[in-house]
Amino acid sequence: MTRIFKIAFKVAIILIAAVVAVLIASMILWLIGADVGATFYTICVVPLTNSLHLTEVLIRAVPLCIIALGITVAYRSGIINIGAEGQMAIGILAFTGVALAFPSVPRPLLLPLALLAAVIGGGLWGFIPGILKAKLNVSELLSTVMLNYIAAQFYSLCLRTIYLDPAERGLGAAGTPQSMRLTENVWLGRLSGRLHYGIIIALVLAAAIFFLMWKTTAGFRMRASGAEARAARYGGINVSFYVALAMVISGAFSGLAGGIEIAGVHRRAIEGVTNNYGFSGVVVALFGGLHPFGIIPASFFFGLLIYGATLAPSKVGVPANIVQVMQGVIIIVIVTAQMVLSNTYFQDRVWRKISHLMKKEA
Repeated sequence: MTRIFKIAFKVAIILIAAVVAVLIASMILWLIGADVGATFYTICVVPLTNSLHLTEVLIRAVPLCIIALGITVAYRSGIINIGAEGQMAIGILAFTGVALAFPSVPRPLLLPLALLAAVIGGGLWGFIPGILKAKLNVSELLSTVMLNYIAAQFYSLCLRTIYLDPAERGLGAAGTPQSMRLTENVWLGRLSGRLHYGIIIALVLAAAIFFLMWKTTAGFRMRASGAEARAARYGGINVSFYVALAMVISGAFSGLAGGIEIAGVHRRAIEGVTNNYGFSGVVVALFGGLHPFGIIPASFFFGLLIYGATLAPSKVGVPANIVQVMQGVIIIVIVTAQMVLSNTYFQDRVWRKISHLMKKEA
């Protein structure tokens, strides 16, 4: 099997997946009587037409990138983390708790401390399914989903009780479940408009994960554990330790994404702040080939889709839930394409078929 064939095979699968996704999405739009061309233009092109729209795309790409980086570490280590939504929520609670407890601490100390709390909160929430998988072989798919529900309910409880803004308490108050506006000492600075320094943090983290996973002994051991656990154990690698460590790192990144989202965008804990970033991050990681330098453009692309979906109802009259259905179609096609690309047996069959045909012609 030649290298040219491998590249051609990968490109062909990606192109086929893109065509299939567009065709299915177009069929959905056609069935509801929408203008297919105008809808795609609104979602994929309009967000790029001015700096304000582009800023909003980048704001959404930041948490997607950070979460996807963490999911990549877990996936490469042989454990699938679909609990990023809950880990992000716990990170937000930890960040907000520190910010509310020490509002007068100077910014150079309080902001790093609050972000560290978010990292620890998310990491601890990731440690639970990690250790369950490593020691008891509990399915991480089950444990992370259940922990998402627990985190969501706990987050909602905190917003309605200990974190509730004092202005929302008592008679006559709206009772909106949100914290008070956090002190400016935990705000992330902004580059332009609403675009904050979280984008620089995300890029630095991408480089850090590349170095960790591909340039260090620990990264090699994590990747070896994910590639073939039995062979890794035979080679003296403590697979259980590295599986648990990968989930801690993955959860820590999700928690950090939550802290950065609060510090850079909302500046208070509110309901719905996770915005399904945890689930979308899984797809971004897969779409980016589970590699940091692929995740960066993938996160931008999905940030584009998420923001474009908010423009569709007002500009072309397509309901937001239909846009979400289209996004779901894209996700299914991407995951399917990823499965095909990772199937070396299928790739080998295609190579043998093409080689046979070429020999016949010769």
